[in-house]
Amino acid sequence: MLLSILTANVLLAEAMVAVVLGPSWHLTWWLWHVLMTLAFGYIGYSAYAGYQAEGATAGLFDGVRTEETVQAVRAEYGAALEALVSAVRRQEAGEISADEMGLITAGMASRFGLTEGQTAVLGRAASALRGEREQIGRLGVLVAIGHESRVRLAEDDLLRRAVTRVAAGFDGHAVRIGLLEDGDLRWPGALSTDPAWTAPVALPEGLDPVETGDDVLACPLTVKDLPAGVLLVRRPGGFGDRDRSLLASLASQLSMGMENARLYHQLDGLFRAYMSPDVATALLADPAQAALGGAVVDVTAVFADLRGFTTFSERSGPEEIVVLLNRYFEVATAAVLAEGGTVVQFVGDAMMALFGAPARQPDHAVRAVRAALALQEGIAAIADDDGPTFRVGVNTGPALVGNIGSTALRNFNAMGDAVNVAARLESVAEPGQVVIGAATRALLPADVDVEALGELAVKGRREPVTAFRLKALPS
Repeated sequence: MLLSILTANVLLAEAMVAVVLGPSWHLTWWLWHVLMTLAFGYIGYSAYAGYQAEGATAGLFDGVRTEETVQAVRAEYGAALEALVSAVRRQEAGEISADEMGLITAGMASRFGLTEGQTAVLGRAASALRGEREQIGRLGVLVAIGHESRVRLAEDDLLRRAVTRVAAGFDGHAVRIGLLEDGDLRWPGALSTDPAWTAPVALPEGLDPVETGDDVLACPLTVKDLPAGVLLVRRPGGFGDRDRSLLASLASQLSMGMENARLYHQLDGLFRAYMSPDVATALLADPAQAALGGAVVDVTAVFADLRGFTTFSERSGPEEIVVLLNRYFEVATAAVLAEGGTVVQFVGDAMMALFGAPARQPDHAVRAVRAALALQEGIAAIADDDGPTFRVGVNTGPALVGNIGSTALRNFNAMGDAVNVAARLESVAEPGQVVIGAATRALLPADVDVEALGELAVKGRREPVTAFRLKALPS
């Protein structure tokens, strides 16, 4: 098509030259018509050939225009539509009058040579585009709150983020959340975009959103299908059906997030009060790990018990015994957890801890002995001169680690010769000492401060155990 138009232009140029320079008027007149006919006939034939090849008339003359021209025209139309969308939004916000909007529309029509009908269509298109963008933005708020409704996000953080997102996604509407506490509806200042907003003192009845007379939509928040709070959104002029549905969905999503956050908080506190944080986290992430069974892994076991506890018990009342045990185990547990260990169990005045399971730790032996020394140091700072004192045994080796017990009651534990040896080493240690096995010593730095105790005969084992008294780790 481009070639045919160029050829036609050449023929027309020849016709013009013939008119000017032709010796005979009649001959020139006929030549001019012939050349014009050939030029437009060639264009018509090219258009027909293009139609036959493509099967449509669209795009027949695309080759004539330049890409720069096309981009410029598109950019101009796009800018004009954006300006019209902005004008529609300002008119709805009350920033410009209907007369000013009419002048803007008239300017668009004059600029692009539009008819009255075309101008009306353009205005409707601008309104539809604005509505679509608002809808996308508000759906984005719903998706974002859904993503943030994960169980590891605290309830306060979830609600604060929700207030910020709703206010930003719904054209800056005023937003406030009230929470039900001890039967009363309370309005935390951090959960409001307008601290001066006077909120109601009671929950709306029912579970459906309710629009009050002051342009406020109240969306109930629930937990376990029971009232838990309310989401208030204020918008001058009220709410359309689409906004009501979106805000109702958002309140429902926020209710699920609150329920998840509260449930996780309860489970987390319950689990962590009865087991190691590592075990609790592993069970929450993958409940299948609670099944009976286990795996053989290399671990370092730490046993500690109180020497002199029997004598102390004979001369103390039950209350004093409980206070002492809790005070000692508080220090011992903190030392173990600080090194990433797992407190497996407390048995009377004894404690068993594990390093290298359930969380795998390549340096579990170093962590274990560091925790053992910190334990002894911490107990020495709080123990009475004539009170009980911990003795500690540490050993490394393969052990069967997992959930042991029955389908009704089970316990995370470790079993094997390496664990038994750790218990035996604890029994031969003196108060305030940390005794380690040869396998643990081999995994420590070469310059560790230890005292060789030789081969010790331990109860329940035929072969003697090579033991060392651990004094200090290199800094």
